Amino acid sequence: MNYTAIQRFMKMANYRLQKNMTRTNSLTSSNKYFTFAFLIASVVSHAQLSLAEYKKAWPDFNEIILEESLVYDFSIKDKKLKVIQDNHYESMILSENGILNNEESFTYSELVKLKSYDAYSVVSNNGKEKKIKVTQSNEKLARDNSVFYNDVKERQLIFPNLETGARKVYDYQTEFLDPFLLQKFIFGNSLPIKNSTLEIHTEKDINIGYKIFNDPNNSIAFTKSEKKGKWVYKWTLTDIKPLKFESNSPGYLYVVPHIDVYIKDYTVDKTSIPVLDDIPKLFNYYKGFVKNLNKTENSELKAITTNLTFGMASNKDKMKAIFYWVKDNIKYIAFENGYEGFIPREAGLVCERKFGDCKDMASIITAMAHYAGVNDVSVSWIGTRSIPYSYEELSTPAVDNHMIAVFKDGGEYVFLDGTDKETRYGIPTAFIQGKEALYNDGETYKIIPVPVVPAEMNEIHEELALKIDNNKLTGTGKVEYQGFSRSSVLSQMGDAVNKTRFDMVKSLVLKGNNKFSLIDYKENNVKDRDQPYRIDFNFNLDNYIIKMGREMYVNMYLDKAFEKLTIEKDRIAKYEFDFLMYTNSAYKLEIPANYSVKSLPPAFSMDNDYFKADFSHEVRDNNVALTIKLKQKKILLDNTDFEKWNESIRKLKSAYNETIILQEK
Repeated sequence: MNYTAIQRFMKMANYRLQKNMTRTNSLTSSNKYFTFAFLIASVVSHAQLSLAEYKKAWPDFNEIILEESLVYDFSIKDKKLKVIQDNHYESMILSENGILNNEESFTYSELVKLKSYDAYSVVSNNGKEKKIKVTQSNEKLARDNSVFYNDVKERQLIFPNLETGARKVYDYQTEFLDPFLLQKFIFGNSLPIKNSTLEIHTEKDINIGYKIFNDPNNSIAFTKSEKKGKWVYKWTLTDIKPLKFESNSPGYLYVVPHIDVYIKDYTVDKTSIPVLDDIPKLFNYYKGFVKNLNKTENSELKAITTNLTFGMASNKDKMKAIFYWVKDNIKYIAFENGYEGFIPREAGLVCERKFGDCKDMASIITAMAHYAGVNDVSVSWIGTRSIPYSYEELSTPAVDNHMIAVFKDGGEYVFLDGTDKETRYGIPTAFIQGKEALYNDGETYKIIPVPVVPAEMNEIHEELALKIDNNKLTGTGKVEYQGFSRSSVLSQMGDAVNKTRFDMVKSLVLKGNNKFSLIDYKENNVKDRDQPYRIDFNFNLDNYIIKMGREMYVNMYLDKAFEKLTIEKDRIAKYEFDFLMYTNSAYKLEIPANYSVKSLPPAFSMDNDYFKADFSHEVRDNNVALTIKLKQKKILLDNTDFEKWNESIRKLKSAYNETIILQEK
């Protein structure tokens, strides 16, 4: 994914959760996936249990979080908002393996300043508790594979003298320099949690708002009280079951209970000062980051644009040329450093450097559009599919994590995301399908829905000519990939060459079983994004034909799309696909000499909420022709879809198992 600094603040809020998910995966599961769902128990007593009771309750876990809390304090100092955050964490070691996890960490940055911290182990000493201070600690830059550089710092803590029953405790305080960038609070972890609490202490001249997500049974207990002239808001959830890893989940924010808190406004000298509460206020905040963007003309970039678009009459042709030039000449590298993570860099600087992040890509595309005389091209904010909110549901910076350019071409909007090298002009990148773009229309804005690209635009079209040689199939074929099928395949292949590329192509065109042998292949349209990526190939498939007496059995379904995609009965998270697929295949098998067709499988059709399928065999001249048309209809499956989806897969499997029977004359 391609992140802006807004996503960085989300990461900071969720850092411990993500770190523990990785750790628990290595201790309790061999599942390689990083997405997950969760289960939550009902609220019960807060009473502290003994080590034996915790071990009995959670026998498969090496550690339990006893207390995880966050306290915000909002005040007005020198007529400005002051935001202090206090964090507390306490866990207990439940097993010998748990002792190995003697490290914890937390994060901060240039905009979330660390003010103080304290950490210690609590161990038993002759029946009494003893605190042992953490002395081994170091600061380093937090690593993120999706970001080349960021300013997020990680404070590592090494806890001494751990033993079964020992506790790890740490506290730290930070100050938020920008009140627009408060972090969400998540009631969940890969470890069990005994007690999880969010508190807000605020002066009465400060109005706050909050949104609770994924708490359908109102399990989070809430109180509001007054203490020392301040309002105190408190949310608590107890006895939280651990999060569970599940593949193809759209993201933990779709399932884990969490709260987004924001400041609506505050009063100074009887004047109300707005902060966040609706889309206009959010847009006004964002607008400050782009209001002075590309005001100075850059002669080099203007000359490049003029030469690139010379002789082009239509704005569409100009924008396509600009879009592809940026993809080919500006390398995507994510940078997040203070407000640089929010403010797009000048297009001239991006051109000079030949690299930039998503904001920089949007900046240079819009600047080049201006030089080409194309109006109605503007930077726009957008959230990727990992974020579940709409702008109406949550009008804070937590709603998006990405920036693109948008071209208003008459009554149509074209989404121009330069971060994905392979996606063609005219369709959005796969990871923003179904989302909303906040389009910067000068002094105002528009909310533009991003469509889900229809399956037909992502067609995989394949043609095979097959012959039988004893018990072996030989064949020639061609396969074409369009839309996201094309960009997905070529993104994975990258610049691979020689045997590595041969093996990649083989995995794409593999037929039947592991006896498949790719003889040779030729690629077409690798660089032309507007054309399908095509592979022409020749192959053998040994030990595939079954002979019994005078009869020969052949299963012509050499590819069985979705065959293995049955969803587990106990799955909790929704199931997400990267994009919708359409398979359109035509296979032709030459009937061997001295053989005739004894029987063909019946035609198969299915049309429901998930698939439209039409499979048919027929004899044409001296060939058996198989036509396969399979269109996927739903990009995100809800839990209520799972049983019906699995039933659809069972029907597909049944059709795939049908064979033709040839009989010797």
